[in-house]
Amino acid sequence: MKSRIFLGVIIIAIVVVFSSMFQVNEMEQAILIRLGKPVGKPIETSGLKFKMPIIDQVVKFDKRILEYDSEPKEIITKDKKNLVVDSYAKWKIKDPLKFLQTVNSYVGAQTRIDDIVYSELRQVIGKYTLIEIISTERENIMEIITKDSSVKLAEFGIELIDARMKRAELPKQNEENIYRRMEAERNEQAKKYRAEGQEISLQVKSNADKEKTIILAEAYKTSQNIKGEGDSKALQIYAEAYNKDKEFYRFVRTLEAYEKIFGEKNNNRMILSTETELFRVLSETK
Repeated sequence: MKSRIFLGVIIIAIVVVFSSMFQVNEMEQAILIRLGKPVGKPIETSGLKFKMPIIDQVVKFDKRILEYDSEPKEIITKDKKNLVVDSYAKWKIKDPLKFLQTVNSYVGAQTRIDDIVYSELRQVIGKYTLIEIISTERENIMEIITKDSSVKLAEFGIELIDARMKRAELPKQNEENIYRRMEAERNEQAKKYRAEGQEISLQVKSNADKEKTIILAEAYKTSQNIKGEGDSKALQIYAEAYNKDKEFYRFVRTLEAYEKIFGEKNNNRMILSTETELFRVLSETK
């Protein structure tokens, strides 16, 4: 009888010892729950751990980065376009105790992530046009959403690593109409740019013509001044030559008259009166 009691005690002791031990691996973090309430700090190191047998329960959470893939949703852009946005998020449990006390489970966490990220998506995308979202501002938009969502999710012990847009496209049912409308808007914008370009071109051409006229006028004025100065100087030289040797001067002028009147390329004939000065000069210089 004693031996049976002893064996029973041994078995109970073994059960108690084994029920007080639990294992936490490298990818896990754990919280002890005693009578429905968390006890102590979260266990974030791996290895063999101990708890109060029977009354303590162990809740484990993943320490790794997790992914949440949301359902595509329609969001209205700044220019009133319906846009189907498909997004996903990478997250991890930063504070397991706060996580347990607020969202309690992965499902609860994903619901909260979906609410917050979608809310931020809707607010931020509503500040940008369709073209900005699908072309230039996409990265900037997701950075803003990640930053703002991270602050809100931290209240639930969740660290948002990254939020991304997998695709952003127009709804199928009105995609063609919207593309046509966008094409019309772009054509109208191109027409406006062309008109502005032509106006600028005409203005530039007008200014160039005006400058050309001014430059030519100034050049003509300068050339006339130079010509006048040259003629004045020539007259001065002629006068000086005339005063020095009147006969030689007359001889030179006669040669010049010959050259002009009877040049090689001048086949004109002239009929002069014997009373004219030119006839007299020509007659005297034979």
